[in-house]
Amino acid sequence: MSQEDLSALAERLRDHPSIRSKLGIARATRTLGLSAASDGRPGDDAAALPCDGGYDLLAGEGFIPAFIEDDPWFAGWCAVMVNLSDIAAMGGRSAAVVDQVWAPSAEAAAPLLQGLRDASAAYGVPLVGGHTNLSAPALGLAASVFGKAQRLITSFDAAPGDLLIAAVDHRGSYRNFDNFCAALDAPPDRLRRDLELLPALAEDALTRAGKDISQGGIVGTALMLAECSGVGIEIDLSALIPPQGTTAERWLRSFPSFGFLLSVAPENANAVCARFAARGIDACAIGCVTHGSAVTLTHGPDRALFWEHATQPYLDLGGHHA
Repeated sequence: MSQEDLSALAERLRDHPSIRSKLGIARATRTLGLSAASDGRPGDDAAALPCDGGYDLLAGEGFIPAFIEDDPWFAGWCAVMVNLSDIAAMGGRSAAVVDQVWAPSAEAAAPLLQGLRDASAAYGVPLVGGHTNLSAPALGLAASVFGKAQRLITSFDAAPGDLLIAAVDHRGSYRNFDNFCAALDAPPDRLRRDLELLPALAEDALTRAGKDISQGGIVGTALMLAECSGVGIEIDLSALIPPQGTTAERWLRSFPSFGFLLSVAPENANAVCARFAARGIDACAIGCVTHGSAVTLTHGPDRALFWEHATQPYLDLGGHHA
């Protein structure tokens, strides 16, 4: 890949809607008066509230109308799946999910509700209630999750010198948009044990920081991690291994059903990758954490700036300096 190609790739990713959609977070949190210093530490994958020597965890997800209309059953499934990933990304275990559903009728809501029910059964996390409106003009969906952690993985503790490990289940395919799903054909026991990897890594002090790979993909998630921790991150495209038939560009912006970025001390990297590999999950170092505030794409000697969060805030929560 030439320097010109690398720079063009960085620009396309910077301008992609899935990356730029996260800029809306800053508008909302500014209006609410929230920063990274607020209770629950906004910017993390879940709010962590100290309790009994550990932490209560709270997280929630809402879904864009086009996604729900395109595949309502899958939207219902994802409402559970992505919430459980957010809790796992914090080093936690999910306890219960509540849903908020809007639909024009019970019939229209049925596939969405079935997706919620099927995912709840597969992951073994109960749906314990929520809110339902069956006279809405269109389908709408949100869900929230409660969990607990003994020891946290946060977005705020990545340190220069750490390796950036991407752990992603490649045993899947694209379902719609840039959503790469490896969950639907997996046995329930595997889904549950795979999520258990994250709290085990936290409790064994093998990773300091990390995030669930969100709708912003690897590159957008790396940016959020860098900004929250007040560091830079370099992503080495020659180390990135997308699933067969997928371009590096699409993989960098894809949302995987099981995917985490972890900031790991070099001496722990092999142990972390081995735990994922033992469960058939691809995990390898794709870059490193640096001083500064630039998220950079590299390929051999070539480098291209993706984002400079000090001069162009992404989440704009005050991050490491709050």
